[in-house]
Amino acid sequence: MDETSNCKMFEDEAIRVVNKAQEHGVLLRLLGALAFHYHCPKFGFIQESFGRVYTDIDFAAYVKDNAKIKDIFAGLGYVGNTEVNTFFGDSRLIFDNPETHIHIDVFFEKLDFCHPIPWSGGQLEKDSPTLPLPLLLLEKMQIVEINEKDIIDTMMLLLEHDAGTRHDREVIDLERVGELCGDDWGLWRTVTMNLGKVLHISANSKLDNDQKKRVKEQVELVLNYLNSCKKSRKWKMRSLIGDRVKWYKEVDEVG
Repeated sequence: MDETSNCKMFEDEAIRVVNKAQEHGVLLRLLGALAFHYHCPKFGFIQESFGRVYTDIDFAAYVKDNAKIKDIFAGLGYVGNTEVNTFFGDSRLIFDNPETHIHIDVFFEKLDFCHPIPWSGGQLEKDSPTLPLPLLLLEKMQIVEINEKDIIDTMMLLLEHDAGTRHDREVIDLERVGELCGDDWGLWRTVTMNLGKVLHISANSKLDNDQKKRVKEQVELVLNYLNSCKKSRKWKMRSLIGDRVKWYKEVDEVG
């Protein structure tokens, strides 16, 4: 199977799964590269120009739907990872399709790698078929050892969608980003650090001058908001320690 056909297979399967879950009253929302593909149709070509390929499909879900989700994937021809699904099933499920060899991860309530990014409290209802835009931004920006593919996805997001405080599914809601970063100095530290990397890499990328300017303006807007947003007492206390103590969790791999 060539690269184009392989990508199309993943894209079609992601939507098939979301729709099948919806039929059963279950909310599954895309995160990862496929989420950025679907939410950035105008600038999706950037993934292609950098040779971005899909290796798996990641979903966000609510843990209350755990049993239904297992049944849904079984009905779609997937086999669950017995060890992970038994011992870690309250936070994550893993499925593999023996025919297509598509690997799927389902995360419950939050993405918890370098920093927790929660979607409890009705966040999954705010958008479809993906996580809401502010959580997609944080999904990438919380990765301490960030790599090129995560920078690419972030540049796409910032090119396609305005950052602001207007509550609209097509706007990166800075109030939600600020709410999470303003309560957790460690998350704030990593996000602001990575936004600086986005700015640097985009300035030296294949983007044209107008696109580079757009990314720069968006990054500066987000940084200004995060620097001035309300900070919790916990944030202020942790900020006094700063980088002298590690502020993130180590992970072997962030998908």
